[in-house]
Amino acid sequence: MIRVTRGVAIAAALLALAAVSPGAAHAQPSPGAPSATAPGRWGNPELPEGWQVTGSGTGRQLVWTASEPVRMGDARVEFHAGDRLLGRPVAQRDGRSFRLPLGDGRVESALVEGAQLRVTAGGRRLDDAGPARSARVRPLAPVAVPEAPLPANPLDPGKPGRYRTVSGEYDLTPVRLPGFPEPVEMRASVVGPADAPGKRPVALFLHGRHGTCYTPGSEQETGDWPCAAGSLPIPSHQGYLRAQRLLASQGYVTLSISANGINGQDHFAEDGGAQARSSLVRQHLARWADWSAHRASAPAAVRQASAADLSRVLLVGHSRGGEGVNRAALDSVTPPPADQDGYRGPVRWKIRGTVPIGPTIFGNNPAPDVPSMTILPGCDGDVSDLQGQNFVDGTRGVSRGAALHSAVYVVGANHNFFNSEWTPGQAKAPAFDDFWTDETPDPVCSPGTRTRLTAEQQQAAGATYIAAAARLFVDGDDRVRPLLDGTGRRAPSADPARVLTHAVGAHRTPAFLPGPSVTVSGGGRLCAQVDPDGARSCLPTDAGGASPHFAVWETAPEPGRDAVALEWSRPGTPVTVRSPRPVPLAGSDALALRLIVPPNTTGTEFDVAVTDASGRRAPLGRARVDGLPGTERTASYWAREVRVPLAAARAVRLDLKRIVGLELIPRAGAGRAWLMDAWGWRPGLPVVRQEPLARVDVGRLQVSEGDSGVRTYRVPVRVSGQGSGQIRLFVPRPGTDEVTSRIVTVRPGRHDIDLPVEVRGNTRFGYEVRHDAFVKAVRGTAVGAHRGGVSVLNDDPLPRVSVTPVADDVAEGGALTWRVTLSEVADADVMGSVSFVPPAGGTELSTADVDRAWLQERIGEVPAEPTPLSGIPFGGLNLDATVPAGATSTDVTVPTVKDDVSEPTESLRARLTTYDGAWEPVPGPEFTGSVRDGS
Repeated sequence: MIRVTRGVAIAAALLALAAVSPGAAHAQPSPGAPSATAPGRWGNPELPEGWQVTGSGTGRQLVWTASEPVRMGDARVEFHAGDRLLGRPVAQRDGRSFRLPLGDGRVESALVEGAQLRVTAGGRRLDDAGPARSARVRPLAPVAVPEAPLPANPLDPGKPGRYRTVSGEYDLTPVRLPGFPEPVEMRASVVGPADAPGKRPVALFLHGRHGTCYTPGSEQETGDWPCAAGSLPIPSHQGYLRAQRLLASQGYVTLSISANGINGQDHFAEDGGAQARSSLVRQHLARWADWSAHRASAPAAVRQASAADLSRVLLVGHSRGGEGVNRAALDSVTPPPADQDGYRGPVRWKIRGTVPIGPTIFGNNPAPDVPSMTILPGCDGDVSDLQGQNFVDGTRGVSRGAALHSAVYVVGANHNFFNSEWTPGQAKAPAFDDFWTDETPDPVCSPGTRTRLTAEQQQAAGATYIAAAARLFVDGDDRVRPLLDGTGRRAPSADPARVLTHAVGAHRTPAFLPGPSVTVSGGGRLCAQVDPDGARSCLPTDAGGASPHFAVWETAPEPGRDAVALEWSRPGTPVTVRSPRPVPLAGSDALALRLIVPPNTTGTEFDVAVTDASGRRAPLGRARVDGLPGTERTASYWAREVRVPLAAARAVRLDLKRIVGLELIPRAGAGRAWLMDAWGWRPGLPVVRQEPLARVDVGRLQVSEGDSGVRTYRVPVRVSGQGSGQIRLFVPRPGTDEVTSRIVTVRPGRHDIDLPVEVRGNTRFGYEVRHDAFVKAVRGTAVGAHRGGVSVLNDDPLPRVSVTPVADDVAEGGALTWRVTLSEVADADVMGSVSFVPPAGGTELSTADVDRAWLQERIGEVPAEPTPLSGIPFGGLNLDATVPAGATSTDVTVPTVKDDVSEPTESLRARLTTYDGAWEPVPGPEFTGSVRDGS
């Protein structure tokens, strides 16, 4: 098929769609409807190749079909129109098709202006239609020469310890988890010290979302659970043995647990499986607590290692496993609602820290009082927006800030190779490099480039920094803190990897955190981290690359996430940031700033000054910031931590108890930068205590609409924990892109969040309608299940469908017509399609006997040779027979053409199929038509 201009084509297609649709509707049908037209090149020619819209009105779905199966990964697949998120489609069983219900009128307003359709996962483009992104973005500077290596830290946590290690596995009875139809395995790989004295700290590893099953000797892998006969579970839990052995040699008992049963079923979970993964982690910890008390009952793999100390636990999670261990840390402090939880026993362990690796954070709900170190792979091709940055940024202001939250950016690391079972050449099952390389190599991330790490180098760096987190969070060894907190030290064991860090929390005092109460003057402005409006957003859409700090969550714009954008055309253009109230810096040694500069830039310098409440000003010194290596395909707009001593302010007797202003003066010619925040800093780690936080969980209530009357239901929101706090509540308005938000103060035992939903009963068939809400923590709260709502289920049967002829015997040039009739009106489109099968006898109507323009509109490309209608390839000819909501009938027509050839009567045989509310096919009647010779 010839690819037409995308903007014009989409506009035309959606204008046509709008013309035949009965208007905006609020029903959202369940996913999985069979297509009313053939996919791909034989589908809707007005849309880009691979795209189609099926149905109309409430039954519309936007469908994208990939040219080959899309590998199972951790990031969620999303449909976009330009910069607007349309929604998150559901993958079909073929592994290639993704369907998004669009029965709410959004698609017209999103696309009719000519916006481009895109499919992304974690910020990475999955569809290959349209011009390369580089044709639409501002070019970045060439990849810069790497900086000189950072100074070596005196203590290198990557060096093996003195203990001999032993290893083994256990496989226990599977467990049932809420919402999952199949039980989940209880299997783990254990590596521990053989002869370490006393009870030893514990490190638990949880892998991410990957394929679940493979067939030995082939490249076939699936996401099934349980695995089919002849296939084996992919041993993803065995992929962290290098890190486990390092930790075991240093005296840690380690276990890496298998979660294939969750990966194969987490499409059932609204949170992507975070709660299920938390439950699985705590199920294992509970077994270890039992074995610690009764060691003789433990499996052999556990007994052969040194005894475990469950009061000192580090959780390490890769990808969705990172979000899972974060939830497990939260759930170990404040339990989730019992009906959502897969573990309901006592908590007999203490989580000292977490290590998310290339994680997802769909819930945007980091555990604020549990120290964390988040590894961000600079060449991540799966969760490529590096949304895990929010495990750091999202903790600011939520609690007292005593826990250290560190971001560790590993230049040249991809997503998969931290796990050897996801690494080609090391894995037992098929494996791949998640950073895709096409005919144009990426100068930063393609294999063989100067900045890209090999698998061995990446795994060495990962193990080293996991060991650093264990040493700091579990052992409290402050000598490794400079490796994690932005001080700028390197661990020689991780060489040649270039590893950069910054942090919040610990001994940091909030100074300047951009927000609505902060004023910005001079050459800067307060900008929104997530906003489709270019005038407000921090990073322009043509920036070339992305920022982990500005990764999109559930909604755009998203209030409450701000930064300061600086732009200057000459040196000396000051930017002043003023706090609405004085901030205390008296106990700090330095002012720590997190500053972003464009990738591949070097030598951006700022003079930094502060002003106290009396108006006195003190220059603090000069800070230099270099950009990360980056391209348009990487998330390299990442903040570097720089510190300027406060000694100069003390020398002039500035009132460091009452600082109100921060001044940044660029010394370079022209440039751009972004200030994430500024803190008073001093070294060391405070004692981390669990603050009394209120916990908020949003549930999902499913109700039947009923046959009559009006009933009022409420979105189930549960507040537990201790104390009061604030959350931001988001409520999407059904049928629109509008999302309202407000700050709500919550306290356990009260009903501070009241979201009523009116449901009107009737006896007409319709689809499920969802009324959603989601929340995020602001202050003094922790969020478990962040999203839920009320789902109104259809409880009325599909109307009976009949087909009657209007004109089923015509001469050449006439139009064969049948009427599809419902027994009663429905509230939703009754989706239907007509396919063709060979007639019982005689000559079948062919492509040469019907109107060519009509046929081309429906199949995209007409076969060169006359072809029976039942034999058209690539899905065949399928006619839309959908009866719109509120109507009782629709006509199906096949226009024929007259020719001068004498021929016998030709015929066709057609079959109607409709689809019920669960998108299951309902076979309908067959019908026939005849065309007489007109010569």
